Amino acid sequence: MFILPELPYGYDALSPTLSAETLRVHHDKHHKAYVEKTNTLAQKAGLEGRSLEDVVREAKRRGDQGLFNNAAQAWNHAFFWNCMTPQKARPSGGLASALDQAFGGLEAFKKAFVEAGASHFASGWVWLVTGSEGLKVVSTHDADDILVRDGLFPLLVCDLWEHAYYLDYKNDRAGFLNGWVGEIANWAFAERQLAAANGQGQGYRYPAAVDGEGRTSRDQGEQRPTA
Repeated sequence: MFILPELPYGYDALSPTLSAETLRVHHDKHHKAYVEKTNTLAQKAGLEGRSLEDVVREAKRRGDQGLFNNAAQAWNHAFFWNCMTPQKARPSGGLASALDQAFGGLEAFKKAFVEAGASHFASGWVWLVTGSEGLKVVSTHDADDILVRDGLFPLLVCDLWEHAYYLDYKNDRAGFLNGWVGEIANWAFAERQLAAANGQGQGYRYPAAVDGEGRTSRDQGEQRPTA
């Protein structure tokens, strides 16, 4: 069974960019529901005990849309929590250089990220990814994620579903995105992800699942594929 990971900070730690009420509803209600539904559907699909990354990819391969939607949303949300921090900072090292090369600097990246997210129709996610062409901003619809995109590796993601921001920003998605990327984006996490994409360390992995015999997906040798 997959667990609901705890937030890596307190509910009020991201205020005023995101309120404690928003985080409680988003994490304790929405994310929890995706995890619970994934556990039910993964068991029915014979995938109990597999890593969540593997479940997402296998559901996509089988065309099991119900399992894919819930498993991908469970993974996306867990990744999203790690993409935020109360410690405001700026990119450094290799990530700063990569942003300069791809966008012409941090401010240009922020503009591209906000524009991509604000113009995205309906629900979904906006990502900073890396691949053979360097860094770029992409958006995905509904539950779709980067795990099923060959050649891309996720560095940051921001949730575009209304439940992520509506209590605090109403219909001002651009205002939410500006605050998000300017105040609480976790650049240290993105730097670690970029290093992992370049073969230095391991990228983010969802907490291990446990099957009916008490074995974890890590015990079974599952590895998170990289780009």
